[in-house]
Amino acid sequence: MVEERQFDQEHQALFLVMGGEVRDPRGSEFVDLAKIDVRGIFPSYDEAFNVWRGAAQETVDNAFIKYMIVRLR
Repeated sequence: MVEERQFDQEHQALFLVMGGEVRDPRGSEFVDLAKIDVRGIFPSYDEAFNVWRGAAQETVDNAFIKYMIVRLR
């Protein structure tokens, strides 16, 4: 007999932190998608924000490097 499994993924939030060189600092079009820096996927916005902040501060001197948080679900 196969046990019925229940997954509560409808309420699980996931946040992706990624960045790279953009064509225009005012936009979000990346120059080379193959060079996107993925910092990880996180279960809370707060965790993603802390990683984003660190990545953004590492590249603060280059206006053409942009990091962002993307909500996946």
